[in-house]
Amino acid sequence: MKTEVIWRPQAGRQKALIDCPVYEIFYGGARGGGKTDGVLGKMGLKAEKYGAAFNGIFFRKELPMLDDAITRSQQLYSPLGAQWVGYKKTWQFPNGGSLRFRPLERDQDADKYQGQNLSDVCVEEVGGYGDRSPIMKLHGAIRSAAGIPTQMHLTGNPGGAGQGWLKDRFIDPHPEGMKVITEKFPNGLERSRVFIPAKVTDNKILMLNDPNYVGNLYMTGSAALVQAWLNGDWNAVEGAFFDGFDAGKHIIKPFKIPHDWHKIRAFDWGYSAPFCVLWIAISDGQPIDTPEGFIAYPKGSAIVYREWYGASKPNTGLRMENSEIAKGIIEREKDERLDDMVADPAIWAALGGVSIGEQMMSEGCFFRRADNKRISGWQQVRQRLKGGDGIPMLYMFSTCTALLRTLPAMQHDKKKPEDLDTTSEDHAIDTLRYGLMARAYVIERKLPEAEWDSKIYIQDVIKQMIAKDKKKGFE
Repeated sequence: MKTEVIWRPQAGRQKALIDCPVYEIFYGGARGGGKTDGVLGKMGLKAEKYGAAFNGIFFRKELPMLDDAITRSQQLYSPLGAQWVGYKKTWQFPNGGSLRFRPLERDQDADKYQGQNLSDVCVEEVGGYGDRSPIMKLHGAIRSAAGIPTQMHLTGNPGGAGQGWLKDRFIDPHPEGMKVITEKFPNGLERSRVFIPAKVTDNKILMLNDPNYVGNLYMTGSAALVQAWLNGDWNAVEGAFFDGFDAGKHIIKPFKIPHDWHKIRAFDWGYSAPFCVLWIAISDGQPIDTPEGFIAYPKGSAIVYREWYGASKPNTGLRMENSEIAKGIIEREKDERLDDMVADPAIWAALGGVSIGEQMMSEGCFFRRADNKRISGWQQVRQRLKGGDGIPMLYMFSTCTALLRTLPAMQHDKKKPEDLDTTSEDHAIDTLRYGLMARAYVIERKLPEAEWDSKIYIQDVIKQMIAKDKKKGFE
C-alpha cells in the first residue's frame, strides 16, 4: 500500500527543529526561513504521536495575524482527518489532540491560560513583543499530566521592540546558535533553551518556487534592514533610535572614579518591570589613570560607571520591596560622596498610602524629582553620544550590561517618531535620561566674527545718524 506524504521537514535547520527535544526553542533569524511551516509541521507530528495528551496553542499578537498560519494548517491537517472548528479557531485531531489559534498581546491574555495543561505553546513573531512578560507567563501553564515532553516554540527575526531581550536570552550566549543554554534555579532544577537560526537559503522549496524572493529582501529598505532580514544579523538594527551609538567609542573599561568628580545617582522604579539605578560621573577634564593608560575625558563629559538592574531577590525569584531596593542602593554606594540623586517623579504618587519615594527615603535613600521630559531628554542622550568634533561626551563602563544591551536596540515610535517605542525594554534608557537631564549638556556655538566692509565709510555713517536726528526734530 502506497503511503501519501503530506509534509516532511526540509533537510537542515527545519529538520533540526523537528528533532530538537529542548524545552524552549527560538527558531528564526531571517525572513523566509520556513519558520511557520516548520512549527506547524512539528505540531502535527506531535498530535499524531501523543494523541489526546497533545494540547497545543499557536499565538500571535492579534488574531488576524494568524490568517496565513491557519490557511497553511488547513493544507497540512485536513488530509490527516483533523476537524477544523471555525468559531473556536481550533483543530481537533482524530486521536483526541487539539491545537488552538489565539491572540496574545498583554499579560491579561496570558492570565487566561493559567491553570490549564498546555503541552505545547508556539508564539510567532516574538520580535514584536517589547515586553516579554506575556510570553514568560505562559511557562506557568505548560505542563502535562500524561507525562509527555512539553515545549515552547518561539519564532521571529531581528529588529522590532523585542530585539533587546531576545538577543540577550538566545543570541548573545551563542551567536551561531545550535548550542543548548542551561538555566539553573534556586531549587536545583534546570531548564534548557536553544537558538536554531534559519535563513531564507535554508528554505529550498521557497528558493525553487520563488527564486526572486531574495531580490525582494534587498529592496526592503536600508542596508541595516537588509542585513537583518536577509542574513539574520542581530547587530544590524533598522531604525535605531540612538543611531549615534558606537561601541568602539562609547564603551570603556572600568577605572576608579576620582572622588572629587561630580556624581549623580539616577533611579527608575519597577515592580513587575525591572527597576534600574545608574551612577554617573562628570569628568573635570584632567588626565586620570585607567587600564589603558592616562586618559583625559572631555571636561563635562558623562561617564556611567555603575549599574544595578533587577526586580527580584537573589536566588529566590521573589520581588524586592521598596525598602530592600533602598538598602541595596546605599550598600553599593558605601562611603561614596554623591552630589545629586534623581528619580522618576512617579515614585512620589501617593495612591492611598505612603509613596514609594517616602518609603525609600525612610531608609536613608534620598532623591529629588527628575526632569522627565522625554523629547528633550532623548536629545540630551543624542547630543552627548555625538559630542563635538567627533569626541563623545557620554561613556559607559563595560560592566553596565543592561544599558549596553538595550540602548542600541531602541526603536522609533511609529506614531511619534521623535519619541522611542515605549513597548520596548526601556528602563535603563529612562534612567539614563533622568541622570543626563540633571547635568544638561549645552553645545556652545560661536558666531562668526563680523567682517569690516571696506565699502562703508565713517562719513556715510555720520550722515545717516544726522538724517535720523533731523527726522526726530533734533539738529
